[in-house]
Amino acid sequence: MTAINQFAAHVGLDWADKKHDVCIQYESGERRFQVIKHTPEALDSWLKELHKQVKGKIAVALELKKGPIVYALQKYPFVTVFPVHALSLARYRQAFWPSGAKDDPLDAELALDLMLRYPKKIKAIEPSNSDIRLLQQLVEQRRLLVEDKRRFVNRIINTLKQYYPQPLEWFSHRDSELFCDLIIRWPSLQQLKRARAHTVRLFLNAKGGTAVAHTEQRIELIVNAVPLTTDVSIIQANALMAVALAKQIKLVAENIKAYDERIEALFDTLPDAALFKSLPSMGPCMGPRMLAALGDDRNRFNSAEEIQNYAGIAPVTERSGQKSWVHWRWQCAKFVRQTFVEWAAKTVYSSYWAGLYYQQQREKGKSHQSAVRALAFKWIRIIYRCWKTRTRYDEAKYLKALRERQSPLLMA
Repeated sequence: MTAINQFAAHVGLDWADKKHDVCIQYESGERRFQVIKHTPEALDSWLKELHKQVKGKIAVALELKKGPIVYALQKYPFVTVFPVHALSLARYRQAFWPSGAKDDPLDAELALDLMLRYPKKIKAIEPSNSDIRLLQQLVEQRRLLVEDKRRFVNRIINTLKQYYPQPLEWFSHRDSELFCDLIIRWPSLQQLKRARAHTVRLFLNAKGGTAVAHTEQRIELIVNAVPLTTDVSIIQANALMAVALAKQIKLVAENIKAYDERIEALFDTLPDAALFKSLPSMGPCMGPRMLAALGDDRNRFNSAEEIQNYAGIAPVTERSGQKSWVHWRWQCAKFVRQTFVEWAAKTVYSSYWAGLYYQQQREKGKSHQSAVRALAFKWIRIIYRCWKTRTRYDEAKYLKALRERQSPLLMA
């Protein structure tokens, strides 16, 4: 952990798109406020001048863990970034100004105070190696593209329902290239029915694969299909939108494929790849996401509980007087939580003990999501142990350990 007293200057920074308010505390205890423009040139000039003035390392506290200002600050070897949680800063401000008054220079000073007063709570960002940072960026950006595709698919479904619902019955995968190409070539039922059966057949069989088996059935359905509406204004407007959405789905799908190839190539070069591949259902998508979530710094987490809290899998317990209640953890790394939960759900069908555990949770009356979260909580202990000791997961060895301990999981 980076000691807070090793710095020649401490800075609180309240960031914005166009300017940043800063509060600088020097070794003498003197404080000074400044406003810095959000340009690479202005930040560079300010930091180099401050570094020349204090002749030592600089600690900067701000509300972000990542983003343009963080990346800009991390470029300088003499700067260490201390992220302050936005909610912590808001509560700290409210403690002194219950009225809700807010000011950018004040927030900069409060961030500085939090960093100085609570050095054990406000921990510096310790950058991972460049490959891990690249992997983290890639898997998060890929997820955004997946969400974009899902949104476009939902929109094209809604659009087709307005005037041309038959393709939704003919195709179960509405993000497939064949589905999109059909909409682009024949954006209305009237246009499709005007095409020759031979032409449609060649089109449906052109890409091969399992879709060929459904070609004749689809041809018959097209012949017998009846238009939902004959209103030209409805058909033309929605057909234009359907084509636009189909093209967007195809483009996003191509970009996701490019990300998949880049992620796979990078993941296979990392030392921990084999470790994560040994876990059940850890395919080409989940493996890189899990490695990106944990990183390669074994000192980052000192217990499985820290990972459970970081990922938001561990619930929060609140006590007041004789009352006690447990609730969902709101503040956490949500993409990491999503990764653990999605993967845990997959292991129900690929891991013997995970399937038993999930079934037991369901029999206790828990919902599917609650059971999966409980399973993810349990998996994190195993993953932490494997990750910490650099040991590949062995299902047979784990089941043997459960039997030797006479675990109730296997005795049921």
